Amino acid sequence: MYAIIETGGKQLKVQEGQEIYIEKLDANEGDTVTFDKVLFVGGETVKIGNPTVEGATVTAKVQKHGRQKKIIVFKYKAKKNYRRKQGHRQPYTKVVIEKINA
Repeated sequence: MYAIIETGGKQLKVQEGQEIYIEKLDANEGDTVTFDKVLFVGGETVKIGNPTVEGATVTAKVQKHGRQKKIIVFKYKAKKNYRRKQGHRQPYTKVVIEKINA
């Protein structure tokens, strides 16, 4: 069984036991979080939401918080001696999908 959930402005296809990296959540490590924006549930029977599936939830356990690898943002204007270098590390939360309740 799998589901498509929405979190952090993104849609993700998840299965039970899967580890995923999502936008940072306000939850401590070891906490259980519930995603109630379930857009689709697939498996033996298919449930399509309009826009979400009523009564469907996905529970997950927070494993850790962290920051992704640094990316470099470099602004440059030709012939004007304008150069700006800036780094950015996006925070994330790693969760393990425990149960899909359809």
